[in-house]
Order: sequence, then C-alpha cells, then structure tokens
Amino acid sequence: MIRQNQELLNYIIKLHQIEPHDVVIEQHYIPQETIISHDKRVNYVYIFKEGIAKCFLIEDNGKEFIEEFFGKGEIVGEIEVINSHLTVANIEAITSVVVFKIQKDIFMQLLDSDKTFNHLILRALCSKIQYKAIRHSYHQSHPVESNLLRLKRDFPDFINVIPKQDIANYLGITLRSLNRTLNDLKERYLF
Repeated sequence: MIRQNQELLNYIIKLHQIEPHDVVIEQHYIPQETIISHDKRVNYVYIFKEGIAKCFLIEDNGKEFIEEFFGKGEIVGEIEVINSHLTVANIEAITSVVVFKIQKDIFMQLLDSDKTFNHLILRALCSKIQYKAIRHSYHQSHPVESNLLRLKRDFPDFINVIPKQDIANYLGITLRSLNRTLNDLKERYLF
C-alpha cells in the first residue's frame, strides 16, 4: 500500500552528502501541502526521505481517485521530466514529508553519467508498473473485505496513519462502504 524504495533512498542520501547542496536539495512539506499539482510542468524530481504522500487524480465527478501512496525512497516526477510532459496527477503530503529534490537538467545529466543512478531509476520505474498491474487486478477481482485484510497484513497501522476517506478513495469505494466493512470485520474480530 505504501510504496518504499530503500535502495534508491540510500543512494540519494550518499549523493546528497558528496554533492554540493544545490544538486540534491532537501525540502519539507506539512500535511495536506501540495508537492506536485496536476497539469503543470515539473522542474524537479522528488525522492521521499520521510513521511507519506498520496498520488491522486480528480475524476470528472469531482471525486479523488488515489493511485498510490508514497513512502521512503519513492520517486515522483521522473516520468514527466523524462518525457517533458505535464503532470497527470497530484501529489500531496498526508503526514509531514521530507523530500530530496533534483532539478530536471541535473536529473537527466545523472541518468546519462551515473550508471548506478540510471539502474536504480529504471528499477523504480519497473517496480511502479508491476505494482500498478498487481494492485489493479487484485482490487478488481477481490471484495473490499479481502482488500482491507491485505492492507492490514502489509501495513498493520494504515488505519491510524491514513485518513479513512483516502483509504476509501484508494479502494474506489464510498466512505460509507468502508465504514460498514470495517465494522463487520471488527465484529468478527478480524480487524
């Protein structure tokens, strides 16, 4: 549920320590602060050092659809920088967040000149594709109850960290359905 990439984070921390601080910049965000806005040009790539953020789209009906949650080591903005496209989604801090940000020209230069960095970015992109395929097929083929039990297994404290409305949006259900399912699971001592 909350994606992490410790290997990339470790590499970026090392890079931050050896490079001038204008190459890898540390930035802080408070809960509900926007990190990346929909339909904008991205000038930086962001790697999460601490905290949790959500990646979401606003549907035609005005409702949020949460694509995924990002934690330590996850990268955002790389697809837009590589393709020179506008952003497709919004990224917003759920908890206090600390990111390392890399200016797009420096990011592209690192991809060309640093083989290890390039390899880590390729692996991160592959991981995103694989995760989305698995997640979407699982959510489509399993009931809400199974999805919640799986989330609890993978991230036991998620219900205390992520707002219920965000969980409902992530699962593609209403808040009422989420609460009903949670109450049913609690009555059966499964949650």
